[in-house]
This record gives sequence, structure tokens and C-alpha cells, in this order.
Amino acid sequence: MERAMPATLPRLLAGGRRLAEHRSTYGAMPLARYAGEAGRQRLIDEVLGAGLRGRGGAGFPTGRKLATVAGGDKRPVVIANGCESEPASRKDRMLLTAAPHLVLDGAVLAAHAVGADRVMLCVERGSSLADRLERELTQRRDDPVKWRLVRVPRRYVASEESALVHYINSGDARPTAVPPRPFERGVGGRPTLVDNVETLAHIALIAAYGAYWFRELGTESDPGSTLVTISGAVAQPNVYEIAPGMRLGEVLDAAGGATEPLSAVLVGGYFGTWVSLPDGWSLPLSHDRSGPGGTTLGAGAIVALPAGACGLAETARVARYLAEESAAQCGPCQFGLPAIANDLAAVAFARCDPATRQRLTRRIGMVTGRGACRHPDGATRLVNSALTTFAADLETHMDGWTCTGVSRDPILPLPDKRHRDKGWK
Repeated sequence: MERAMPATLPRLLAGGRRLAEHRSTYGAMPLARYAGEAGRQRLIDEVLGAGLRGRGGAGFPTGRKLATVAGGDKRPVVIANGCESEPASRKDRMLLTAAPHLVLDGAVLAAHAVGADRVMLCVERGSSLADRLERELTQRRDDPVKWRLVRVPRRYVASEESALVHYINSGDARPTAVPPRPFERGVGGRPTLVDNVETLAHIALIAAYGAYWFRELGTESDPGSTLVTISGAVAQPNVYEIAPGMRLGEVLDAAGGATEPLSAVLVGGYFGTWVSLPDGWSLPLSHDRSGPGGTTLGAGAIVALPAGACGLAETARVARYLAEESAAQCGPCQFGLPAIANDLAAVAFARCDPATRQRLTRRIGMVTGRGACRHPDGATRLVNSALTTFAADLETHMDGWTCTGVSRDPILPLPDKRHRDKGWK
């Protein structure tokens, strides 16, 4: 990766799937440039200076994670998280299919930065992607790390960082209570860096072209580029590479624009928030949680909701799915989420009275911030957002009038139950 590269789009998707194509576009990994302890610190400083935020959902500053793991008292381990259990997202699958070696380069460089000699690449079990990645890894026997491909159960919370560590350590893919967090004590009791595969791909680019180059796109607080999955009522649903700071309307235009009038857009996937239209057209999108209205790109999933669909019914279906996918290890997940899903379904399908609505609001408050992991917080964020964004529809439903959108084919995708794992092993 020695040659200059224009600071334009695409960045992540500019190369090819084969290793030779990848090297032709990006060049060799710049490991020699960061040799020794001083070189490792320079690489961490480069990522810190680039301002890269994690692309898996939380948006945590990546450089800070690298520095923390590197400062541990045991040799670290790196986990490349490519499970992508978010049903509305396929950006990570696209990246691992179209540019796998950019991800793998980034994982090697991240391991070098923190002093790790093992990298575990995690993907969903049963995916054809796993077999393809296994073939690509056979071409990388000269990498200075030991690779392990881990096939993780197809459960929504199994891709959470503590769940991945727990699965690798014990074969149980349920999240664990924190602290300690994985960066403190993870795989085999070692400090463990868990990064989304897109995050690692950006590390590869930053190592090659530097922090200044990376910052030529995006915003001051969320530089670079990012992948988003755009679906719903748009002309060209697909994965797109955009610059943070682009406005919602511009992002939807990149997908060919709306195919029919829209009422709202879900931003950030199923732990995200609904954005009402037309007010939301000018909303700038980024991974910075201090943005307008607290809306963030999260997992990078954006779904355009047509005006003829029912946002309450759509959210009720997802709330049921999230309740079913909980690990049921704490009261908020085991009892709170199913109760919230029941109440929201009653509201959405006009089978409720004012007491149901009041109970729903109260339960959301009782669940938020009290779970053993972040799953209940994400679920209640989505439900709360729906109650606010579709407040007018809520009143209609409360009056006993069922909107025609309830009977429409669902817009928000959910995995087929036949293809979901039932256990955690």
C-alpha cells in the first residue's frame, strides 16, 4: 500500500476480491513502516489522529481501543467481527465478499499495533461466506499472525463483543455481564480487541495513506467514509459507500430515490431510530451520537418506509423478533421485552385501551438501562422512537381504527425462522 490513492469515493470497494487484484490496487501491507515498538505506537497514533470511529454500531473511537488493548499486561488477541446479525444490514457481507483482503490486511495491522499474534475471524454459521473466506485465508500463510475462522450461531445477540468472546472461550454464544470488558480480559483471559470488519478495513487504509488522507472525507467528529445498506421503498436498494455528514435526502438519492411517497426512514438498524419526513430530509448522518436528535448511523442500515405502510406495525414485528432473540439472562430481556412486544402489538393492531399505552410507556422506562447487556436498551430505543415518530398514527390506532398499512407486506426484513439457530452452542 505504498502508492498514492485519491481521497475520493470509493475507498473500501475500489479493489478486487482476489489477493492479486487487491495488491494491484492497494499495494503491499506497510508493516515495515511500523516496525518495532516505536512503529507500533506510530500506527496507533495514526489511527488516533485519523479519528476513526467503530463501524459496528457503537461508534467508539478505534484508536482509543487500540491504545487500551496494547497497554495490557498479557499478549492480546484480535477478533474481526463479521457476523452482521442485523437483519437490515448486509454491508459487512458485501465488504467480505468484494474486498476480503482489505479486511484481512486491517486485522493483521491491528494485531501488529497491539502486539497480538492471533486473529479470529468470526462469521455466521451456515453462511457460504465462511467457505469463501476459508479459501482466501489459505493464500495468506505468510501473515505474521495465526488465523482462525470461527463460525458463530445465527442469533441476533451472538455478535455482541462479550458474546463472541464467551463463544470462543466456552462454546456458549450468549453475552456476559461486564466488567470485565473484552479489552480488559477476553479470549483466554487475554486483552482482546474486538472490531467490526469494516473498521479493520479502514485501519488498513489509514496505515497506508495516513490520517490526513483519511480526514479528507467526512466530518470533523466522524471522518472518512462508511458503508450503508439502503433498502425499503427506494429504486436501487444496495450497499453504498458514503461520506459521513451527507444528508438523509442525498443518501436516499444515491439509491435512486424513493419509489413512492415516504413517511419516515429508519436510520441505524433495529437498535436505531425512526426519522420523520419531510423534516428529516436535511438530517446529516454520522456515527457521532452527539448529532441532531441523537440519531446515528449505528450498524449502517437505512430503511425507507412508504407512506402506505404502518410504522407501528413494522416496529411491532421487529420488537417481537428482538424479544425472541434475547438471551433471557436478565429480567429486562426475559420478561420486559416480551411484555413490551405484546403491548406494542396491541397498540399497532388496534386491540388496546389507554391502560395498554400507559403500561407500554411505563415498561419501556423500567427496562431501559437495567439489562445485563445492551440488547434491551437497543430494543426500547427503537420502540420509543416509533411512539414519537408515529404519534399521529398512534392516536388513530387508539381510537380503534386500523390503518390499511397493517395488512401490507412487511418492509423491515426479518430472517426466516427456519434459518435461525434456536440454541446458543
